[in-house]
Amino acid sequence: MGRREEALWTRARLGRCGPPLDLLTARFDRHVYAPHAHEEFTIGVCVGGSEAIDYRGGRIRTGPGSIVVLAPGETHTGGPDASDGYAYRALYAAPGLLTDGVAGGVPHFREPLLDDPELAAALRAAHTGLSACPDPLEAESRLPWLLTALARRHSTARPAGDAVPGAGGIALVVRDRLADELTAPPSLADLADGLGLSRYQLLRAFRTTMGMPPYAWLAQYRVARARGLLEAGRRPAEVAALVGFADQAHLTRWFRRVLGVTPAAYRNSVQDAAR
Repeated sequence: MGRREEALWTRARLGRCGPPLDLLTARFDRHVYAPHAHEEFTIGVCVGGSEAIDYRGGRIRTGPGSIVVLAPGETHTGGPDASDGYAYRALYAAPGLLTDGVAGGVPHFREPLLDDPELAAALRAAHTGLSACPDPLEAESRLPWLLTALARRHSTARPAGDAVPGAGGIALVVRDRLADELTAPPSLADLADGLGLSRYQLLRAFRTTMGMPPYAWLAQYRVARARGLLEAGRRPAEVAALVGFADQAHLTRWFRRVLGVTPAAYRNSVQDAAR
């Protein structure tokens, strides 16, 4: 694990004007948390070593890939379970973020330590991506969906019905709004409210119809628009702002994902071909 300890906080926002959600990336060799509680659900994924957490009168011991869910208002501690320390990713979610897509109010987790490799990997990937670039639409597309999956799979809450009547039409309305407002997209919560849906229902309708979440669709649409601007000779940094990416690095990350090259390399290649 090494001897360097770190705790890096990032604040993501769920939608352009939506509520904040804090993300923590931490690695400790010696640090022990004093007994404390949070107003939010604490959801952590162990990524190295083992942590010992005193909670509900017992002791939890994590391992790489395990998920820990600590309820709001419940006192807990945390510290290394062995000499090599521990590392984890955590997010702090308001209770309401776990009620979408389930029935019966705020979910209760009888077992705080969960074994779900697929969900752990998805939570870790979302945490890593949003810590690097806390894009509001990406946060709103990814995290509530994963938190609903967490509640549906592992809490006592009953899953709500998945059928969304008119899903195809809903997806097209959302797609068109995102395309029309690509530099400052509306929040999914506002879109859902305008359509008389929950955010989970909107996400389900969009993913079912389009095969991807809204932020991924918008990123690919932005890349398509960026290609035209690059072909016209615009610089990547300028193009990033014109199509709604946070900065050139954000544009480059998605450009490589979609086309396999950087914006600068693409611009040079199309300009060379035109000569």
